[in-house]
Amino acid sequence: MSVAIISDSACDLSLDYLHKMNVECLPLGVTIRDKEYEDGKSITPEKVYSLMRNGEAPKTSQVSPEAFRKTFTTYVEQGKPFIYFAFSSELSGTYQTAKMIEQEIKEEQPEAQFEVIDTKAASLGYGLIIIRAAELAQEGKSINEIVQTGRYYSDHIEHIFTVDDLEYLYRGGRVSKTAAFVGSLLKIKPLLHVDNGKLIPLEKIRGSKKVLKRMIDLMKERGVSLDQQRIAISHGDDIETAQKLSAMIKEEFGTKDIHIEMVGAVIGAHAGPGTIALFFLNDQPQ
Repeated sequence: MSVAIISDSACDLSLDYLHKMNVECLPLGVTIRDKEYEDGKSITPEKVYSLMRNGEAPKTSQVSPEAFRKTFTTYVEQGKPFIYFAFSSELSGTYQTAKMIEQEIKEEQPEAQFEVIDTKAASLGYGLIIIRAAELAQEGKSINEIVQTGRYYSDHIEHIFTVDDLEYLYRGGRVSKTAAFVGSLLKIKPLLHVDNGKLIPLEKIRGSKKVLKRMIDLMKERGVSLDQQRIAISHGDDIETAQKLSAMIKEEFGTKDIHIEMVGAVIGAHAGPGTIALFFLNDQPQ
């Protein structure tokens, strides 16, 4: 029996793409003006970015325990093995909630066959793990084989990204008010990455043209077999810059498979419009 793959909406893969890959996606929450929405289902990223440009400050919430229990129980009652790959535990409480529900269900039904995995990833870094896991599930691989490859990807996915306005990261507590003000004033573009699931500032660069070049340089320093990898780029409603970065990667490394998506509403609420993020492996693809 094939293994079902479950993600949450922080993987930033479109619902159409997830449906095509036969992946179930649990939406995180977005709250704007005291009204709650489901990421990607009842509100689009475009709408969230439009509201943010007009001064709104969306709040986000994790997948509820009830949603996990309902989804997990459905698969268990069908006797179908599954894996839920979760948004980084360092960036959301979603993973911890899922682990709590996993423990409860396995105490009630010890024969239940499923795993809850912390991807330590976000956006399309997380998305790349989901794509690979879904491919392996379609090939009929075992739950243990998929978990092993998923963990390998979690350990080796690089996240390199920049934001258009430091104000949004300030609101989320990622940079100080002074840094946000000075950065905006001097047109400084921060480069950040994710290290063991945590968001870490990397360096500051003046000017957006230099940022893309620096992203390519970091890719060259950290990446392996870049012409043979599936690489991903996510953007905060800035497809032109994403396509420009994609063209630079193809020219530099000969990469053929580049997956581009918009940063979803939940991650976009913290990173803001104009975010550009790049994801690749720092070891051999499996």
